[in-house]
Amino acid sequence: MESTVPNYPSQIGPLLCGRDQPLLWIAGPCVLESRDSALEIAEELQRVARLLSVQLIFKASFDKANRTSSSSYRGPGLDDGLKILHDIGQTTGLAITTDVHESQQASAAGEVCDLLQIPAFLARQTDLLVAAAHTGKAVNVKKGQFMSPGDMQFVIAKLADAGCENILLCERGTFFGYGRLVNDMRAIPQMQSFGVPVVFDATHSVQEPGGLGGATGGNRAMVEPLARAAMAVGAEGLFTETHPDPDKSPSDGANMIPLCQIESVMRRLVAIRQATAQIE
Repeated sequence: MESTVPNYPSQIGPLLCGRDQPLLWIAGPCVLESRDSALEIAEELQRVARLLSVQLIFKASFDKANRTSSSSYRGPGLDDGLKILHDIGQTTGLAITTDVHESQQASAAGEVCDLLQIPAFLARQTDLLVAAAHTGKAVNVKKGQFMSPGDMQFVIAKLADAGCENILLCERGTFFGYGRLVNDMRAIPQMQSFGVPVVFDATHSVQEPGGLGGATGGNRAMVEPLARAAMAVGAEGLFTETHPDPDKSPSDGANMIPLCQIESVMRRLVAIRQATAQIE
């Protein structure tokens, strides 16, 4: 298959992600717990998105295949998880995304989701990227914690060669020794130079891998400061995870914004993005 030039702005279902478009906001819980809990979060996020005039994609994982411990909760699995996500999309009308960890999951996820997400640890997995591209859906690839921004041009090429026309890249931190991540905000304009929109993952950027022994820790107090920097430097999208009670979330609770705080946080971040656009 001949290589194609990715679209800019990238189209995700009815949404467009690009510098001159309203902010693309990918948000939801880390992992699906139940249909009712996911719907509660989705409806509150939808209210905030409408209030602030941002474009919302609801996200949640059907399987957290990269948990630190084998005893950790992973989610409802592919079939039950996609049923929940389909129901959320039908009930709310929201665009939907989820992670795919294996090539054989892509086709089924593509039937439900408007955007497929490739986890950071799997950003170099050619077969997974090709399978995601073959669904015809937009694909968001998180830059591996072990990869430079320049490495992501080869990810784009793999997707484009497989026919994917709508590509997003996501900055989510770089390993800084053991159990800690750091963000180099230069990565955002550097990856934008490849002709694709860039999303900033504010919640996974504050992870402390393995920081709780058999689980990943984090510092949610740093989510908004990092997100402010990303908005100021020109990220076209923002990824945030949220939960009504993060400390009771079965996955990544230490990184998540409490649902009751999401409106105020997003209001400040949207204001920064709007101010940056006016300066330009």
